[in-house]
Amino acid sequence: MNFINNTHIDFIGKRRIFFFISVFLLVVSLGAYILKGPNYGIDFTGGMLIQISFDNNVKLQDVRGSLESAGLSSFELQTADKTVMVRAKGNIGAQQEFENKITSALSSAFKGNKLTVEKVEYVGPSVGEYISNRAVLAFLLAFLGMIVYVAFRFKSTLWGVAGVAGIIHDVVITFGMVMLVSKEIDVIVIAALLTVAGYSINDTIVLFDRIRENLRLSAKENFATIINNSINQVLLRTVVTTVTVFIVACALFFLGGDVLHTFAYIMVIGTVLGAYSTIFICAPLVYEWETRKRKRAQLSK
Repeated sequence: MNFINNTHIDFIGKRRIFFFISVFLLVVSLGAYILKGPNYGIDFTGGMLIQISFDNNVKLQDVRGSLESAGLSSFELQTADKTVMVRAKGNIGAQQEFENKITSALSSAFKGNKLTVEKVEYVGPSVGEYISNRAVLAFLLAFLGMIVYVAFRFKSTLWGVAGVAGIIHDVVITFGMVMLVSKEIDVIVIAALLTVAGYSINDTIVLFDRIRENLRLSAKENFATIINNSINQVLLRTVVTTVTVFIVACALFFLGGDVLHTFAYIMVIGTVLGAYSTIFICAPLVYEWETRKRKRAQLSK
């Protein structure tokens, strides 16, 4: 790792290249939103999830056919050997009646293959709307709190805004990648995105702290040089931390099962983006804004 520990890379000089890359990724995310749209789960749309296990394996097409024959149409299926998961979004009417309709249809279609209802989750439309509003509020409060914290710690609102700009960059692109592969948006996705936001701002604060320290020690040094030196000084720490978290996230992705799959997918992308935005978005934004601020101050004299 010595080659990383003694780098002299001109990150600020190449900032426009990475601004372009980020704009491209943001456009891809916007395209995913427009063309595919978010696949909201029952946490947000309301509806029911029923998980049923059978004594013997069942085929997806057989399960789908039996439910459609019973008059059910608006549902999603997921099967794994002896387990079937049925999701129905929106207003499904009476909970018990809907559950009975599904179990009766499957019992009739798979006679001799005993079924057991393992899990039932029901979310009413009003509860789904409440969860959606709380999720939006959670993000807004998180962003506001981070702006205030960074602005207070580094005595500059511009630095706080730059830090949160990096978080928004990471969250929007990660969310776009979730939509791109049509993963279901549920409370686990919201928790993962908030985790990405926390990881990203932590990485940014470490770099900002080094920039502030170098500004104090080398006040007369060129501002671009100070930022470049600061990034190069924390680069080893950033790479080691990112690779460590990335390996853990990959392990969860491949070995964690369906429950952790989406969370791990978001963390794999968010971990890389968090390091990227710290170096190539947040620090260059601080440079751009502080440079313009200093020029305006000189012109006003």
